[in-house]
Amino acid sequence: MTNAAFDTTFFVPIVLNRAIPCDSCRLELEVGGDAHLGRTAAGWTCLCPACTAAGRVPTALTLWRPIEAAVAGLRGAASTFATNAQRVFHTVRVATRTTFRWLLAKLRGDRRAGPVAVRRAFEELGPTYLKLGQLVASSHGMFPEAYCDELRACLDRAPPFAFDQVARTLETELGRPPREIFADIDTTPLASASIAQVHAARLRTGEEVVIKVQRPGLPPLLAADLAILRFVARRLEKQRAVEMANPVGIVEDFAATLGDELDFGLEAANLDEFNRIMTRHGHDDVVAPRPVHALVRPRVMVMERFHGHRVDDVEKLRARNVDGEAKLLAGMRAWFRCLVFHGFFHGDVHAGNLMALDDGRIGFLDFGIVGRFSSERRTQITDYLLAFALGDFDGVVDVMIAMGSASSRVDRKALAQDLKTSFEPVLGGASAKYADMLPAILRTSVRHGLRLPREMVLVSKQMIYFDRYAKVLAPDLNVFRDPRIVMALAEDVMAARAFVPNEASRRGG
Repeated sequence: MTNAAFDTTFFVPIVLNRAIPCDSCRLELEVGGDAHLGRTAAGWTCLCPACTAAGRVPTALTLWRPIEAAVAGLRGAASTFATNAQRVFHTVRVATRTTFRWLLAKLRGDRRAGPVAVRRAFEELGPTYLKLGQLVASSHGMFPEAYCDELRACLDRAPPFAFDQVARTLETELGRPPREIFADIDTTPLASASIAQVHAARLRTGEEVVIKVQRPGLPPLLAADLAILRFVARRLEKQRAVEMANPVGIVEDFAATLGDELDFGLEAANLDEFNRIMTRHGHDDVVAPRPVHALVRPRVMVMERFHGHRVDDVEKLRARNVDGEAKLLAGMRAWFRCLVFHGFFHGDVHAGNLMALDDGRIGFLDFGIVGRFSSERRTQITDYLLAFALGDFDGVVDVMIAMGSASSRVDRKALAQDLKTSFEPVLGGASAKYADMLPAILRTSVRHGLRLPREMVLVSKQMIYFDRYAKVLAPDLNVFRDPRIVMALAEDVMAARAFVPNEASRRGG
């Protein structure tokens, strides 16, 4: 049977497996009842037998949702399969080419053959691997130094994408042409990273802002790359030599971090939370950019613009007579208070994310990566920091066992002695470099069958950053043993632990 009103669609009799109304008379058709299904210009249409026989036209040509959902699902699965297949082929091709480059360089006696080959491969493979390269580059002491140094190139190698793509994303996400929202936008990006690009702009109200725009087409690409990395990690974990490095855990943490960074709405909430905490503790001199909430979407975030200099730009800070040591101590106190009182902290305080602002304040940027601890984990981490600062390595072992990184059957005395040997250079004076000690700490962990918890590693990374800033801003400052830092941390820990039961008793009352 055909019907011209439906653009010569064929209707076929079916038996319903779910209740659904007739698209013409709206009669509710029951499960097991007869109906006629046809494809119209507007989509799938279901008619009762009476309406079909009468040749009626539905009042609203609605899509028959189960059919459309199935078709959409199949299309999505096909697209995902195609993307994954392309990425696997491309990754294998790059890996093969990289292996040959590495072998040739080794034959020529090039000691940097491995790091250079990996860096070139990461650049060729794009955003996911550039982000992975940035992770390695910012983790001195946790990866071989040669790789950390070479992969620093990944910090500024993300190519900018065209401004017309920026404009399209803005219009899609904000629902209006950019010219209706912004008085002007600088078409040259302030920064271009693996996940997003940042442009300076001015709202029609006159307020200076920056616009953070996500790279086009990232989610399917990242999903395909992460599937490959998970496959490789599972294979590596079967090798006893790398089992304790926990490659699967590293990839899962990396995936979780990327997932958080893709949601700019989540980052805007993190900015607000940090500013609330700073206000609550009276840190008027430490701030994060204020998001313009009406202009925040999953792929776009508009926020306050900061003016100032990176915290490691010593020459410019000295030219402005900035007290680098005072700024560092204030920034560290604010960071510790977030952790100690709220179990929330900035998880990526590299120099590009920490600024000395022109108005004298300290600015924390980029809250795509944050740490969050439960009350129990917060207590354990602060116990770890205090035990470490006081040289109480028996206490450090107790915390590691409580956190599950060490078995209660571990030789506690031997582990404490090994940790003391690893940490003593750090505690000895301002000239010690914490980054140099991490390899020894990791070797100790492997020797005793430990897996360092992600939280401990994340906190340790931030301490490496602070230690690095101390070397350039205040060479005589030991961020791990300075009495001002240790006393402030101890005071905050005591206040936080008194604060929690008091809060609970007030809620109970």
